[in-house]
Amino acid sequence: MRALTLAEAERLRQEVEPLVIEAVEQRRRVVELEGRLTELVQRIQFTGGLAVDLRQAYELRRAHERAVETLRSTVERVEERGCLLKDLDLGLVDFPGRLNGEEIFWCWRLGEDRIRFWHRRDEGFAGRKPIFPTDAGNEPLVQ
Repeated sequence: MRALTLAEAERLRQEVEPLVIEAVEQRRRVVELEGRLTELVQRIQFTGGLAVDLRQAYELRRAHERAVETLRSTVERVEERGCLLKDLDLGLVDFPGRLNGEEIFWCWRLGEDRIRFWHRRDEGFAGRKPIFPTDAGNEPLVQ
């Protein structure tokens, strides 16, 4: 992973934000379809397979497979750009960076208007620290 400046990470954030939105939506769709599939399996077990619309069951299974594939593809498209999609429920993304000679992650969550936090590589979301103007080095902070 190449260390990005804050400005580079912010440009990348703007590029991947639509993909992150898509991934979060697909994740919700996968979870919803998994719930419906679980209900169907329970109904099949309870009735011994009687009164089950096989075509509907097949379509539900295919919809789930398509949603999983779309999710996988979207996550790959995000990560191919050099950032890490850390949490699909929060839309949490880490961008590799360097701060004061230390390898860090610039940290952004869907809904935030720009990258405002960073954390050490061995920390996660709970270790987020606010970015101060001096953290950007000689480059201007992205507004």
